[in-house]
Amino acid sequence: MVHELPVTFEVVSLGAMLVLLIADLLIVGRRPHVPSMKESAIWVSFYVGLAVIFGGIVWGVGGITPAAEFYAGWLMEYSLSVDNLFVFVIIMARFAVPREQQQRVLMVGIIMALIFRAAFILAGAALIEQFTWLFYIFGAFLIYTAIQQAIPEKPEEHDDYKENALIRMMRRVLPLHHQYDGAKLRTTVDGRRLFTPLIIVFLAIGSTDVLFAVDSIPAIFGITKDPFIVFATNLFALMGLRQLYFLLGGLLDRLVYLPYALSAILGFIGIKLILEALHTNAIPWINGGHGFHWAPEIPIWLSLTVIVVSLVVGTVASLIKSAHDERVEAAKELEPSEEPSK
Repeated sequence: MVHELPVTFEVVSLGAMLVLLIADLLIVGRRPHVPSMKESAIWVSFYVGLAVIFGGIVWGVGGITPAAEFYAGWLMEYSLSVDNLFVFVIIMARFAVPREQQQRVLMVGIIMALIFRAAFILAGAALIEQFTWLFYIFGAFLIYTAIQQAIPEKPEEHDDYKENALIRMMRRVLPLHHQYDGAKLRTTVDGRRLFTPLIIVFLAIGSTDVLFAVDSIPAIFGITKDPFIVFATNLFALMGLRQLYFLLGGLLDRLVYLPYALSAILGFIGIKLILEALHTNAIPWINGGHGFHWAPEIPIWLSLTVIVVSLVVGTVASLIKSAHDERVEAAKELEPSEEPSK
């Protein structure tokens, strides 16, 4: 559903959010450092609280439905952003990015994610306005993605980052040096101008952002058709992402069931999109161009409930399993070593 929120409210809100996000990124550019756990926790709490307050403002301005759509969309996009962090961690480790430069890499990654998602949102909104049958494609794609997400990784693949065709081509084309030179993209070695590994890291992060935008944008359009809410949820999902990276750190490995929670969410949204496409069907060769009345319209409160329950169950189950595994490992270490009988 597209809501008639006041244009002034939308313009002012988007402007304020962009200014806040850009200010946060400029801080990194001027003062790159490794944030402490306390600093990261404060900033993540600030941005999460800001999103909750903004949802309340949307409620006051436009009513409960757009507010519920914002909360559902933000939770889903935020959870997908956490999944994005898994890949960022692997990329940082794979290319041995110095700790003090990781904030800059994340800053560039967030900027690229913002640009790619904005382009996808504008294109998606325009296409959906003209071609509602795209819901069939979006729904099928999300169900396929959910199935892929639910397939367990092989142990040898868990910590392995596979370079895509773009990265492999750039390695062959660009004159690369094997060492970093601070935050420089190019350095001089024996009179030759060479690119540092940082350029490959930026390309890896950027191409990853494109893949996540391909997943997240169809998913958010399954929650709401309002371009303003779609863009707002993505902005709030990106805010505080770099601080969340340092806050979670090694805790990401503990969220072993998060991929299954995301799989359940994406699968549900995919089914929701297909049911909506059936309900509003206008394709001439399907049911004579008429909608299927038996296909239910899933209310936004049910979508919000499924997203919240999936995330809570996935997180709690992950923490329980991690705690159990730690106890088992501790018990093994305390077991007395077997001595040969005399």
